[in-house]
Amino acid sequence: MAPSPKCQGKACPAPGPVPDGLIRLYSMRFCPFAQRTRLVLTAKGVKHEIININLKDKPDWFLEKNPSGTVPVLETSSGQVIYESPITCEYLDEAYPEKKLLPSDPFERAQQRMLLEIYSKVIPYFYKISMGKKRGEDVSAAEVEFTDKVSQLNEYLAKKKTKYFGGASITMIDYLIWPWFERAEMMGVKHCLANTPELRKWIECMFEDPVVKATMFKTEDHKVFFNTYMDGKPNYDHGL
Repeated sequence: MAPSPKCQGKACPAPGPVPDGLIRLYSMRFCPFAQRTRLVLTAKGVKHEIININLKDKPDWFLEKNPSGTVPVLETSSGQVIYESPITCEYLDEAYPEKKLLPSDPFERAQQRMLLEIYSKVIPYFYKISMGKKRGEDVSAAEVEFTDKVSQLNEYLAKKKTKYFGGASITMIDYLIWPWFERAEMMGVKHCLANTPELRKWIECMFEDPVVKATMFKTEDHKVFFNTYMDGKPNYDHGL
């Protein structure tokens, strides 16, 4: 994991304009949604700078850029602001077309968007299970539902007969799905993947991807952050 600046809170002054030739990412180091954008920036080799935000003590200047207060947010040197993780990733693929991650075929692009919509229904279970376990709740029903949903992802790969969700090589959809599976062990859902052989092969391949290696944290770091988050005092700068 490359070095990253400490988070900016309410008392921190607003940054200056984005330098020419760069794009700026407002992020949070452990946020899986922001990791999507970091993956795409890294995969495409886009020159960028990162400003990490304290999401418990957000600066007013950040809320002016994105009133919802979420990351990721992109800002261009001309002052254009883009947010919501899939939108930032599609923007990057269009604005920096040298290494396309989305398919050129309209139907294949539509397939990826449909799969992303299906996956968006899976994401809440990562949190429902992990947070429920942390609170000592019975999460068995959620685990059954989650297992059923990831089985659908496994079936998708099995029918496609390819290493990755978009084909023989990594494409946009793989990076959009990945961040939560990087956290599968930390979130206590790894055992739910026992009967998903194609999905587990995909996970192994993704862990070997140089872009993933450049943006990931170790499971122990994820665990430390998650525990501080659940205690109500998230340590956004853990490890710095």
